[in-house]
Amino acid sequence: MSILIDKNTRLVVQGITGRDGGFHTSKMVAYGTNVVAGTSPGKGGAFVGSVPVFNGVKEAVEKEGADTSIIFIPAPFVKDAIMEAADAGVKLIICITEGVPTLDMIFARKYAYSKGAKILGPNCPGLISPGKSLIGIMPGNIFSEGGTGVISRSGTLTYEVVYNLTKEGMGQSTAVGIGGDPVAGLYYIDLLEMFQNDPDTHSIALIGEIGGDAEEQAARYIKEKVTKPVAVYIAGSSAPQGKRMGHAGAIISSGSGSAEEKQDAFRMAGVPVADEPSQIPKLLNTYLKSKV
Repeated sequence: MSILIDKNTRLVVQGITGRDGGFHTSKMVAYGTNVVAGTSPGKGGAFVGSVPVFNGVKEAVEKEGADTSIIFIPAPFVKDAIMEAADAGVKLIICITEGVPTLDMIFARKYAYSKGAKILGPNCPGLISPGKSLIGIMPGNIFSEGGTGVISRSGTLTYEVVYNLTKEGMGQSTAVGIGGDPVAGLYYIDLLEMFQNDPDTHSIALIGEIGGDAEEQAARYIKEKVTKPVAVYIAGSSAPQGKRMGHAGAIISSGSGSAEEKQDAFRMAGVPVADEPSQIPKLLNTYLKSKV
């Protein structure tokens, strides 16, 4: 099994005729993702490769049965794109776009949730269930099928951790990039619950970074609810207070959100913390072997 997406997922690409939308559509199709439609207002009736283009998401849902969307649309129009997808009945909306205004995201997220839709992102690399479906901008060749779930705020660190997992023979059930914006959709606790309930996920790798308290909340949740082995890496140990480091949400303020505080929270919850990303497979393997 996997979480959120599988071979039956039917994807519509919002913004398919743009440079990024078209490029990544070809990569997703090549991986085997079931891309059934794209949208671009005024260009309905065209094709991008073998993928039909519609003027709006509603038409893509009605004619092609799309149930998931991915957004490659400029930031000022993302709020409307999310609302359009939710209105059309799409149940999972993945937003790759970065620079989405925070207030736009607050409004769009509330609206989407009221329609029963889930959001991943914005400013995220998407997700992949290896061997089943890739929705996003992840390099599919480094992933392999297996039983480790991956949750990460950082795209590039996801790839580093996954490369090392694959190298050590630890394939992935699903890898999810949640993005680094201060306001986003699905986050650690949502995904930890999904992985905990997935019978084919046997261990979890969690990658966090400075800023906010989401990792501390995740540590408490793991201690109370998660029975599967978890290993963690927190980026930003050398980040100075008050300075944003990369992601919009990666800022330490008022004495909170530091890497050390997050690491301590996980250690207090009994979760091993890696000093560098390459240690994640060893930490998980040590835990798994101790249970045999």
